[in-house]
Amino acid sequence: MAEKSKILIIGATGCIGKFIVEASAKHGHPTFALVRETTVTDPKKSQVIQNFNNLGVSLLYGDIYNHESLVNAIKQVDVVISTIGGTEIADQVKIIAAIKEVGTIKRFLPSEFGNDVDSMTAVEPASNLFGDKIKIRRLIESEGIPHTYVVSNGFAGNFLPTIGQLDATAPPRDKVVILGDGNRKAIFVKEEDIATYTIKAVDDPRTLNKILHIVPPANIVSFNELVSLWENKIGKTLEKTYILEEQFLKKIQDSPMPLKMFLAICHAIFVNGLTLKIDTSLGVEASEIFPEVKYITVDEYLNPFV
Repeated sequence: MAEKSKILIIGATGCIGKFIVEASAKHGHPTFALVRETTVTDPKKSQVIQNFNNLGVSLLYGDIYNHESLVNAIKQVDVVISTIGGTEIADQVKIIAAIKEVGTIKRFLPSEFGNDVDSMTAVEPASNLFGDKIKIRRLIESEGIPHTYVVSNGFAGNFLPTIGQLDATAPPRDKVVILGDGNRKAIFVKEEDIATYTIKAVDDPRTLNKILHIVPPANIVSFNELVSLWENKIGKTLEKTYILEEQFLKKIQDSPMPLKMFLAICHAIFVNGLTLKIDTSLGVEASEIFPEVKYITVDEYLNPFV
């Protein structure tokens, strides 16, 4: 059995990063997390850091704006996974420069973890975010860096606990607001499952220089289907309000960040629509090539909220 790659996660304590660190360690990879020294002493991050310590994760101090720390960290591993947040996406040029300098990295997974930006259209500010991700893709390719792009689609934890209801803390019991006409398909994947598929891909030759699309068949649902599923679970029909194109665009324009970004991404999905057909010359589907992974379905995810 081949030795498992040593993995560095950048953005390790973030919303998807912490799950990828945990999956990496649990799958037996020597796992390294690049963290700022201030993060380790931050009370809000203490539980995450403690979990890393319990899993045997090696903490390396530094960040993408300190070139020396970045190079030193990358020298210790075989694979680099970036999970940095949206405002720093363009700054991944610094990671690419460090990877080029080190020259021994077997695979780089940039911070994608969303929709397939090469096949999506979006309004501002999502179009800026998608544009930055596209520039990073093209730079990785032009520099000849071995890579995998993880298109995870929707984070279940960002949407399903409230059925996409803004400012809500629980799923609706009486009224529901539906973004768009409710007929466009979306894909929701539990964060732990995204992490599992990501880690399984790092040493797999089938995902080298490809897009890993995470599209579990049971998790492809329209907004209307999601609401119907919830109504069946609670045995009640909800009063429905639809936010159609013109009103949707105004809501995006009038909203502050980060809500503006969330709504713009929702507009790209629920109005413009996802491309569900995978170009097999460019990508593979995670649940097809890793059928052994028992992913959590949207149906199962909603059960605890009933």
